This record gives sequence, structure tokens and C-alpha cells, in this order.
Amino acid sequence: MPVRDRVRDTLPLSQPSSPPRPVARQTNEPATDPRFPHGPLAVLDGHGSAYGVDGIVLDCPATTIPGLVEWTLTESGLGGQRLHRYGKDSDPLIVLTAAAAVKFGLPERLEDRRGLRLSADHPVVAQVTKAKWQLTQRGFGPWARIYRKAQGTQRQCVQLAILPWEALDERSWPGVADMEPADIARVLGVYAQRVITPRGSTAVSGLELMTALRPATKAVRDPATGNWVSGHNAGSLGSQPMDPAPPEATQEHPVVVNSGWKGGFLNEEAYQWVRPVDLLTAEECTLPYAVGLDLNTAFLAAAARLVVGLSGPDHFHAPAFNPKIPGSWLVDLSHVDLDPRLPSPFTPTGERPSGPAWYQTHTVAYAQELGYNVTPVEAYLRRETGAYLDPWHDRLKNAYVDTLADLGVTRELDDSKFLIAMERHKQVDLAMAAVLAAIKATVKGGVGKLRERPQGRQYKEGDRWPALERPTWRPDIRAAVISKARVNMHRKLLNMARMTGLYPLAVLSDCVVYPSPGDSPLAFLPYSASGKPQPGGFRLGSTPGLAKLEGVQSMAWAVDLMEQGYNPARHIKGGDAVLDEGE
Repeated sequence: MPVRDRVRDTLPLSQPSSPPRPVARQTNEPATDPRFPHGPLAVLDGHGSAYGVDGIVLDCPATTIPGLVEWTLTESGLGGQRLHRYGKDSDPLIVLTAAAAVKFGLPERLEDRRGLRLSADHPVVAQVTKAKWQLTQRGFGPWARIYRKAQGTQRQCVQLAILPWEALDERSWPGVADMEPADIARVLGVYAQRVITPRGSTAVSGLELMTALRPATKAVRDPATGNWVSGHNAGSLGSQPMDPAPPEATQEHPVVVNSGWKGGFLNEEAYQWVRPVDLLTAEECTLPYAVGLDLNTAFLAAAARLVVGLSGPDHFHAPAFNPKIPGSWLVDLSHVDLDPRLPSPFTPTGERPSGPAWYQTHTVAYAQELGYNVTPVEAYLRRETGAYLDPWHDRLKNAYVDTLADLGVTRELDDSKFLIAMERHKQVDLAMAAVLAAIKATVKGGVGKLRERPQGRQYKEGDRWPALERPTWRPDIRAAVISKARVNMHRKLLNMARMTGLYPLAVLSDCVVYPSPGDSPLAFLPYSASGKPQPGGFRLGSTPGLAKLEGVQSMAWAVDLMEQGYNPARHIKGGDAVLDEGE
């Protein structure tokens, strides 16, 4: 195995212009798989050097893409161990820098900006085809998969990521594409170790992680023949796509168009709410500050122990409500009378419902929790249920917490030290800060992929689109996550009002803005006489569902925005927040 001289193997990566990183913690990482001694991936420069994890550098003699694929599969020692006993090993990932892309005959920029792929007659595509390799239906784009049919249990597939074609989106991987190859390998290697070997965008990786941790099938013995055959893996979503109930679908979905459905749709989305200005008190307006709190990975926190449907929907008329059954309920919640200084928990706009509407189970259960009667008119419910997202939640939670700890933000910090550590954490280590951003994008993007909409000008309403052929196209699961996240937010808002008498100015997804006598959350969050955070409200901390400081502005600034019809939560950080509701 040609490995660049061993002296170079132990050289440190290029030094960031930042304070030294905290000492690495002891972790229970699995031992290196002997089949993949050089880790899951490598970043290739223009001189034949392939930079892997842990500072290793391999010599790659390939001069063509088919040659690169052959080298990767036969000589590189790259790949990743399966995440579940019934799953599949991760295909090796080769990341091409701009210089490497040019070396292999790839253009510096994709001309097809809509399809984002090379034309079928491009010389590199012709090389791949001539060498009897295949491309997936996505073609040769920023994330290209090159494969041959598996021989027995031996997979023959390599994933390529083309950096000059924006394979690493700046929002999900801030600054990574401009790093040195060794540093890119470190970022992607840590992500692969803690999450999954990247297989596309962070959204794609988030979805792939679900199935990697809950494989659709397992080997079972056929009682008639005694042979081992592929069978259903309990707790998974299965291997076949499943149509949603009409109210769970999108308007262009075939089950809606072909049935002529006019009965309305679920509207389980994240909050976009601003308190009416005339409901501000004089006392609130005289407070000096508006302080924004942001919940850590709110969608991930909502996925914990979340029971979702595993089978198809069944239709019921006038069912008795059961909070333990996941599904969609048509029910009138307009009689629920809550303080207008809080958003309604039942709508993303925070406005009170005006009549019957479709809601996910968590939303209806919360109305019942508040002490109101609920009488569903009809429902689409699922008989087979399970906590499908539990392993996904657990792995991403550990990745998030461990990466924050690498940046100096640990669970042991008290609230004052936590705020200081969070203020500095992005400067501690730019590479690990990029990993953290990618983990957060994986959560939101993965949830969004559960209801991926059709793309492209050629699409016609009522046609099926590619995403519908995935068992993981499950808008009902997306609705369950977002419903639970919004209910969790409202429960904290209500508890805060009861404990402190404080009411929010605005909410945007997982960010809430409060009027405050001081420029810190410590000035208004509820604490006991002993100094411990009061349970039920917002609490500072580094785990999913706990809060961090989003930003501080003057109260006059917030009121001015509200009077103009803008949401202070969108701008409290000093810019324009990205509202990602999982699309």
C-alpha cells in the first residue's frame, strides 16, 4: 500500500490562526476496521497526494476518473464500517480539490447550472462508460456515485465530491471548501466518524443516516426452503414507498390530484409570530434590552422518543382521540382560549384557529394537556408504530454534544461560563466549528427531506417525482417532529409567563425574543433561591432542547421592527436569520 513517507504521516495539520484547542477527551470510539485501515475518505490535491484522516497521506497515481475509482477500491484502504448489523458499509469518499478536478479533465465550473451535471457526451463520462462503470440517475455532478453491480456481498462503489462545483455548501460547511486538503480531510473525517460518511448535501446525509441506523431489511431463513432470504427489519420503514393520507400530502401529490381531495391539509410548521404591538405594556417598552434565545437543535430534541407510524394510514370517522396514536386528526380547536400575548400553539402564525383543521397528534394532545375537550371529526391513523428516529436522535445528539465540548462548551459549565464559552466557541477551532455547523444542518435537512417537493420546470402537478419512490418520503413523520418542536416551544413560553410574568415579543422557529432589564439571559431567566435553573422554562446549556444566547439589541430597536411588521427574532443576531422549517 503506497503511503507517503511515515514522517509526513505524523505531521500536524496547518495551524489555525486561533487559540489552542482544548485537550481531546477520552472517547469510546470503535477500533479501526482492518478492512479500511486508512479511514472513510481522502481529499485529493493536484499532485497525486490523497489526504486522509489522522494526518495520513496516500500516493494516488491515477490520472483518469476510472483509474481513480479502481485505485480507491483496490489499493487505498478507504471505506467505512456499517452503522447497524443489518446495514451496509459506507462507500469510500474521494474529495477532489479544484486542482485535482482539472487534472482529471473536469471543468472548473459546471455549465449546466440547473441540472448540475456533466453532459452525457462529456469525455470524462465517456471514459467512465467505456471502462464499464455506471453513474446513478443524478449523473456526474457535485456528488457523483460511480459503481458496478455488486459481486456477491462485495460492493463496488465510490463516492466523489467535486469541491469547485460547490459540493460543500457554504451554509452547511462554512469555510471548508477554502481550507487546505489536510484540514478538509479532518473536518469530513470527524463528521464521518460521529455522523456518517458524507453522501451528498447534509440534508441527503441526514436522510441516509436514518436508513443506515434502521436498515429496511435483514436476512431471515425461509422455513420452506431453509435458505436465507431478505426479510423486513422490524422498526424500519420497510423497502417500499408508502403514500401518505391526503391531508398529509402536498397539493401536487398524486393522492391529492387523482382523488380530487378538497378536505384541507396539515399545516404543522415552525413558528413565525410577532406579538401585536398594542399588546405591549408601558413597563415592557421601558425595559432597555431585547434578548434572543435560541434552542439547540430543536428538531433533534423533538425527535427524542417520538412515536411515529410505521404502516400505512387508515381512515376513521368520529374517532375518540388517543394521544398515543400517531396520525392526523380533523378537529376544531378554535374554542381554546389562551393569553393573546402568547402565540397560539396550534398554528405556525400564532393566530387562533378559526374552525376545524387537520393537526398532528402532538398538537391535539397539547390542547388536551391544557384542559380542553377535543372531539375529532375524522382521522388518518397508523396501527403499527415505533420510535423510528431514536437511533438517529441518539447519534446526532452525541455528535453535537461531543463537538461542542471540543470547542470548549461542556455540560459541566455553569450558566455564566456557558455564555462566555458560547461567545468564543467558533474561534477556538475553525475546523470543529464547521463540523458543528454541518451537524446542525444535517438535523434540519434530514427532517426536510422527509417531505421533499418536486423540482424542475418540467414537473406537472399530479405526476410522481423521484423522492416519492423512497420509503423515507414521509411527510407525516416530518409533521410529527415539527408539531412536537412547536408544542415544546409553547410549553416553555407558557411556563415562563407563569413563573416570571414575562411574555415574548416574537418567535421564529427555535428563536424567541424577550424584553429584558439586562443584556444577558441571566437577567430574566428563572432561578431558584439556591441559584439553580427552574425546570419547565428556558434553561441554558449545551444539549439539544436547552437554550443559548442568539443576540441582544435595544428594546427600542425591537419595537420599531414590530411596528413595521418585521420579526425581531429574524434579525436579533444582527443579520437575517434563515428560517429552515425542514424543506
